[in-house]
Amino acid sequence: MITLDMLKPHEGAKKKKKRVGRGPGSGHGKTACRGHKGQRSRSGGGVPPGFEGGQMPLYRQLPKRGFKNPFRKVYGVVNVKDLSRLDQDQVDLETLQSRGMVAKRFKLLKVLGEGSIDRPVTVKAHAVSKTAREKIEAVGGRIELISSVG
Repeated sequence: MITLDMLKPHEGAKKKKKRVGRGPGSGHGKTACRGHKGQRSRSGGGVPPGFEGGQMPLYRQLPKRGFKNPFRKVYGVVNVKDLSRLDQDQVDLETLQSRGMVAKRFKLLKVLGEGSIDRPVTVKAHAVSKTAREKIEAVGGRIELISSVG
């Protein structure tokens, strides 16, 4: 019978860490595997990421176009037809994320007006399209806007 104290890794599976700069007896002493002289042998030596030996780096060769708005708001989107599939009277971002209808990466929710709804629901969202508002309120539903500051 095999017990836990008999278990050991396969031969060659465990490798000792290379301890450099610990004297000549270790086999990795003196230059500590860095070789003689040169940029990489010095302390603090080496080149920054993206450096290509003096050649113009790729990130500077490629054209950069357009404008990336750092204050852009990215909404998770749900349609009115998706709300009608839910069996709840109150719908918010957390509810939709737990059901897998909106990805977890989104911090803001927007309701769009595609499809139809046949029962009243209360929707808590950061933004609502005009058609979605009309369809939800036509069946007696309510929309609570959440301020999206921050």
